[in-house]
Amino acid sequence: MQTQPDPDYYDRLIDEKEAASYLCYSVRALQNWRVRGGGPLFIKVSGRSVRYTRRDLQDWISAKRVANTTCAPS
Repeated sequence: MQTQPDPDYYDRLIDEKEAASYLCYSVRALQNWRVRGGGPLFIKVSGRSVRYTRRDLQDWISAKRVANTTCAPS
């Protein structure tokens, strides 16, 4: 018997540790991207609390896809 996928899976908020794991990057990389730019969209819940959605992470991944090295950003 197959179970139905969770309809909120891509839109549920996740913390930076789970987001880093999802992207196979470190939490420090996410923190650096938030300061310097270039990373996935995030939600600033409070002064020290940041969340992501898997949908935003997937969109960021999709935007990074290239067909060859001449298409890659420098």
